[in-house]
Amino acid sequence: MDIVHTHCGGLDVHKKTVVAAMIVPDPNGGLQKETRSFGTMTTDLLALSDWLLEHGVTHVAMESTGEYWKPVFNILENNFEVFLVNAQHIKAVPGHKTDVKDSEWIAELLRHGLLKASFVPPLGQRELRELTRYRSTFVKERATLVNRVQKVLESANIKLASVATDVTGVSGRAILQALLEGKSTPEEMAELAKGRMREKREPLAKALEGCVKPHHRFVLTELLCQIDGLDESILRFDEQIQEYCRPFEEAVELLDTIPGIARETAEIIIAEIGTDMSRFPSADHLASWAGVAPGNNESAGKRRSGKTTKGNHALGVALNHAANAASHTKNTYLSTQYHRLAARRGKKKAIVALEHSILIIAYHIIQRREPYHDLGSDYFDKRRPEATAQRLVKRLEHLGFQVSLQQMQAPVAA
Repeated sequence: MDIVHTHCGGLDVHKKTVVAAMIVPDPNGGLQKETRSFGTMTTDLLALSDWLLEHGVTHVAMESTGEYWKPVFNILENNFEVFLVNAQHIKAVPGHKTDVKDSEWIAELLRHGLLKASFVPPLGQRELRELTRYRSTFVKERATLVNRVQKVLESANIKLASVATDVTGVSGRAILQALLEGKSTPEEMAELAKGRMREKREPLAKALEGCVKPHHRFVLTELLCQIDGLDESILRFDEQIQEYCRPFEEAVELLDTIPGIARETAEIIIAEIGTDMSRFPSADHLASWAGVAPGNNESAGKRRSGKTTKGNHALGVALNHAANAASHTKNTYLSTQYHRLAARRGKKKAIVALEHSILIIAYHIIQRREPYHDLGSDYFDKRRPEATAQRLVKRLEHLGFQVSLQQMQAPVAA
């Protein structure tokens, strides 16, 4: 088998130890192999780097083990070409499963060019990605707390969530504050509604008829305090992310032109895929990497399950939110695509198809640096007008009408 890299190192990374194996040519024309264990403290990782440099290692490979690979990658990326490899692609020698064998096996695979490096973004993008992911975690925690508020209200026979879409909105917080004080009647609390909620004052007063006890008020107070704290944290994250997005501001603004994508979603997409689309051979490759493309599973000439593969989870969640938002827009290409597919394949598959379309659009927008141009809700009708006319004629004939079509003549210019 051909040798692709001559001076190779393989790392088996754990929480407290890193087992390193190196394979380099020796002066006699053979191979020099050595294995050594290091700690995971910064001083230990610097010693690992020095040891690899001492032996002339140029390429290093390691598995993407949880979060433990990150400190090792941070130390080694400046001196070596580091391959971060999916653990599923690496198999230890059968019957010899040890840390030493793992590191040697990784080095051997790298030496023969049998490892494919995972996509690791540059430092600035990694920092932005970490910020957006933590913000998403706080947003998720806030949603959990809001659900707990609703659970406490249900326990107190308060059906606020049945009338108000957001119980922690402006109207909801005003009503909850009055509920905690316990001095207002349901009708008086309903009068605290703002904006369009004032149209629901009568059902709101009925929903606020309940039995709120002191322990309910205590729990609600604690939950609302936590929600307020998370709101402040999320606001600070927004400011910090906006600062880190300055080098990518043009791309964020361009992505914001896609229906269903707001600035927050655009920031997540940029943090996950970056702005250098040359890393992905094509838009379809990006969709496959993100896990929003049909799987490829064929055996004996028969195509089997085409379910989507596992991909970037953070990007998948953001695309799912964008797809659901785009499906509710009016007179857009994406909403029309959703309704066409949902009628035939179901809502869930239609959402996945919309995620795929949005990511493909994002790829080309970032690559071309052009804003989104909507094809219009009538794109599918205009693409094949004869088929559309034939389908509509069949529907009318099914209803008992006799239809004859006549092509309209284009107006003559004056």
